[in-house]
Order: sequence, then C-alpha cells, then structure tokens
Amino acid sequence: MDDARKAQSPIKGRGAASQVPGRFERTRAHGEDDGWGSVYEDLAEAGRPQTRVTEERARSVVTRNDSPDVGFSQSVNPYRGCEHGCVYCFARPSHAYLDLSPGLDFETRLFAKTNAAERLREELAKPGYVPSTIALGINTDAYQPIERRYGITREVLELLAECRHPVSFVTKSALIERDLELLAAMARERLVSVYFSITTLDNRLVSRMEPRAAAPHAKLRAMRRLHEAGVPVGVMVAPVVPMITDAEIEHILEAAYEHGARGAGYVLLRLPHELKQVWREWLELHYPDRAAHVMSLVQQMHGGKDYDAAFGRRMRGQGPFAQLIEQRFKKAHRRLGYGRLPALDASRFTPPRRPSPQGELF
Repeated sequence: MDDARKAQSPIKGRGAASQVPGRFERTRAHGEDDGWGSVYEDLAEAGRPQTRVTEERARSVVTRNDSPDVGFSQSVNPYRGCEHGCVYCFARPSHAYLDLSPGLDFETRLFAKTNAAERLREELAKPGYVPSTIALGINTDAYQPIERRYGITREVLELLAECRHPVSFVTKSALIERDLELLAAMARERLVSVYFSITTLDNRLVSRMEPRAAAPHAKLRAMRRLHEAGVPVGVMVAPVVPMITDAEIEHILEAAYEHGARGAGYVLLRLPHELKQVWREWLELHYPDRAAHVMSLVQQMHGGKDYDAAFGRRMRGQGPFAQLIEQRFKKAHRRLGYGRLPALDASRFTPPRRPSPQGELF
C-alpha cells in the first residue's frame, strides 16, 4: 500500500481505515515525509471522513445474472456504495469502476438512483417482460441509513406492490420496520420474503466490523415484528469468518429461530479483488495476534488462495475446515427445525401502465 494511504489506526464509525487504491487507477499517490511526520498523520486525527451523496439518473436499474450460487435471476440496487461500512462487504470492489476507493470511498462516497422507480416501471411495462422475483438491494443494502432521506427503496417497493410483483430482501438494517404495513400486505399475497444478515451477536465486534449497520438486538427485534405481521423471515449467517465469528454459528441460528426466522443460510468470507487489502488491513489493526492464523484458514478453504471465485466454491469453500462449518450449520439447522421459506408467487403480476407523454388524461 502507498505510504500516503497507509492506515495507522481504525477510524471510529467506519469499517475501512484507508483509501485502498482501486485496480483501475492510472496514478498512485506516494507521500514523502517532510520531517514533521505529516505523511503518516493518523486519518482519525485529521478528522472523520463525512458521508457525501451524489444523486444520479440511472439509465437502467434491473441487473440480471445466471449464477448457480444465488437464488434470484434479477436484482435492483437503489444505491451504489453503502454507509453501513461492513469491512468484509463483497461489493466494495464495485467502487473501483467509478474510479473511487473500495476502502473509505465505498462507505463515504455514495450514489442515490433517484429515478430508480421510474426506470423500473418502464422495464416492467415492456410487452416481453417475464416476471421473476426481484432481489431488492442485493449488492448494497436497500435500507442503509440514507434511505431515511431519499426513500428510493420505498418508492420501488410501492411500485412492486402495485404490480403484484414478487420481491425479496437481504438486509442488515432495522429500518425495514418502517415499511411493515406494506410488507405485511404483500406477504398475504405471497409476494415478499426477508432475510436478515447477522454476522455476530457481539456488540463490540459489530461496532468494528459493520459500524453503521443495526445492532444485533435491533435486527432480531425487526425480525420478530415482521414475523408477527405475517412476513416470511429468514437469517443469513454471513459471512462466517474463521477464528472471529465461526464459533457463533449455532448461537445466531438459535436466536434467529426464537425471533421468527424459519429459513436459514450461510456464506463464508469472500475476498474478491481489492477487498483482500481492505480486510488484511482491518485484521492487522483489530486482531494483530491472530491475523496470520485467520488468513491461513481462509486460504485453506479457498485452495491456497485468499479467494476462489469459482461457482460452487466461492460461497462455501472446500477442505476440512469448510466441511466442518457445513456440518455444524446443517446439524443446528436440522435440530432447530428450520426449513424453506414459502415460494413467492409471480402469477399475480399485472404490468404497470406504460409511461405516456400525455400523462394520465385517459
């Protein structure tokens, strides 16, 4: 890492500790000490980086995939970047496409797609559109803190409810409770399911790993409220990090089941592209005594590399330690009585009215 960007200590309220350079950057900054030590000035002492949001007009909002590792074929992301600041977030490298850092920029330089509902309406109104569940906010959390200000997720959700289009969520935010009434109405027509992502139940660890996401008890409270309202809820134990969170697998599953979760899954720590650097920096700052051991186990599960992107292995890994995690998860899953959430119903879909230059005169 360039000296000018090297982190000396964590930054309170942020997951990343420096501006890790993106893989497409053509120039790199290099600091020279002027004798006063300013090139090594602690980022925290220089002032906490503030969140900046850029409003943008998206040309399209539906992303499609044919990955066998995920349970959806299309998704909509109202925002780019995520203020939750989860240090392990697999989406961090996507900021490199914007010529921004997958480190601090990912959680402080955000983009709001203010016309997301408008673009989605156009897509759903196309004559050849075939409905299938839309994963809302799968790359970056649809209910991250700036949703309180922009309400883009709410607009998209209202459109999907209007069209009776199925939608699923994976979130780390209790803000989803805001839309409880709408979600409950959609659930009665089998149009929605919600998974809460829980990495750990340790509040101190959460404040380091995902500093602006909801606390564990807030996620569990939201889970219970949705369950009691009839919304199908599940839990994703994600990511499972060896020697840091793996001991909590059973405890997370137990707590989630007690709060209404009836579906469950897990994902191992994934370190694509620049995330390797962000993660290693975090490890050295917070767990220097075990950083080498953690990375050794990560590499054992990914064929000797920090990350193996191959389908079938990227989520679950391979080798003895990965097999042990899988066995533990399956045993607890079976013991607690987890099953599958009800399938969502796309047969009720009613295409929205196509936008007309004459408005709604007729």
